[in-house]
Amino acid sequence: MPPDSPILPEFVHWPTFPFEGHLRVKRLDAPAAEEPPRQGEDPSTCQACVAPDDAYIWVADRWRVRALDRPTGLPMVLILESRSHLDLGDLPNLLAAELGVMTVRLERAIRSLQGVARVHVNRWGDGSAHLHLWFLARPFGQLQLRGTFLSLWDDILPAVPEAHWRENLAMVAAWLAEFGGRALVEPPRINWQAPSRFEGATGEVGGPESSVEGPIGAATPDSSHASQNGGVDRRSAEAEPTGPDVA
Repeated sequence: MPPDSPILPEFVHWPTFPFEGHLRVKRLDAPAAEEPPRQGEDPSTCQACVAPDDAYIWVADRWRVRALDRPTGLPMVLILESRSHLDLGDLPNLLAAELGVMTVRLERAIRSLQGVARVHVNRWGDGSAHLHLWFLARPFGQLQLRGTFLSLWDDILPAVPEAHWRENLAMVAAWLAEFGGRALVEPPRINWQAPSRFEGATGEVGGPESSVEGPIGAATPDSSHASQNGGVDRRSAEAEPTGPDVA
């Protein structure tokens, strides 16, 4: 490290820090004379405002939840947005109260997913002028991902399987829809193919073991959906926070 470089902070030695080896601190730029405009400062150019509902996994009258366009390293990353073009400090009392309810509700939905230990909730606000909160799921048992650097690990880890990611999206959307609004995603369909023939215990087609109606193990669309969304009913074990009826 050059002698005039700033001293590295203590967190580079934490087990949760995702990098190792030779590190040095970047030089800090001089303060800018003006803050640059964020995306959507003009509502007519706001990407969140013009996005259609089908770009989201769940929508309601005043709130929408969207996912990234592809799976990443964490089990789930979701973004909660207000429909109205407002920033955090601009929320009227009604929406401010609903934001608390929606934050708790979405955190519970994500935490109900299998393999999720904690849900980190973040709001930065430097990139977009439209209110949006990030929800990042930490995998169970991955203690090295705890704390401050979870969003960095999301970019570093290999992406989760897309089918599993889509199933989790559908489960979260279904959970939210139980309290209002509309779920706009469904779990991926099972690519099940019936065998060309069934053999009974005697090896003969149509034997005692093969007297079934339809493919063995095939589920109706309703039962398949309920099976893949089995975790949704677990929310009944937790009391819903007292607050406004978020629609």
